[in-house]
Amino acid sequence: MDREYVEPIPGGYRNRAPVEFDLLFSRCPVGTPSPLCENYTKRIFFMKRNAQLKTYRDKRNFAATPEPSGQRLKQGAINATPLFVIQKHAARRLHYDVRLENAGVLKSWAVPKGPSVRPEDKRLAVMTEDHPLDYRHFEGTIPRGEYGGGRMIVWDEGSYRNLTMEKSRFITLDKAIEKGKIVIWLEGKKLRCGWILTLMNREKKEWLLIRMKGNPDQPKDQPVVTRPESVLSGRTIEELAAP
Repeated sequence: MDREYVEPIPGGYRNRAPVEFDLLFSRCPVGTPSPLCENYTKRIFFMKRNAQLKTYRDKRNFAATPEPSGQRLKQGAINATPLFVIQKHAARRLHYDVRLENAGVLKSWAVPKGPSVRPEDKRLAVMTEDHPLDYRHFEGTIPRGEYGGGRMIVWDEGSYRNLTMEKSRFITLDKAIEKGKIVIWLEGKKLRCGWILTLMNREKKEWLLIRMKGNPDQPKDQPVVTRPESVLSGRTIEELAAP
């Protein structure tokens, strides 16, 4: 049976997310044996993760939708190098969901026009609820009448690097979100370049997604136009069964 699991300390996850584990680890009572402190850290981690996914779960009826519930975090699910996914979603309005792995969940933004590789283009990106990690594999049809009903494909995926700095030091993604500016490098199958997410309206959760200048490796054509297919199945969103 699958069980919830976090890589032990020290390990890849501690190296990747110092705030989540180092900070929690430091709060163990003085003199607590390391294995007990590690278990304490895991419990706190999963309590926070479950709280982060409450909105996601409350919006969905998992008896009706094929979307993952995220109730369990399977062994090996957390990656030493954080991953991203961009899903093309033909819901009430077509948009692209940009998701960044962070501390056991996917931080998510809905981008109505999709990412543009032209640095002069500023794309609206509305921050949405956190999604479970296994959502990055989701491709299919959400039934009509359910939240987000419509077809969805995995348009791009890969790893990413958080390049956000403050006072010449790298900061965590959580801190970057709090500050309102995120600098990342996407190493995907379609997108291989740097991006900036800048908060415009905290109340409305509106950000701008802008490609950074100065990367000759990224083709100048617009992948949202020239490469509409899924990186998992090769199908376009039109080729999925209608909801």
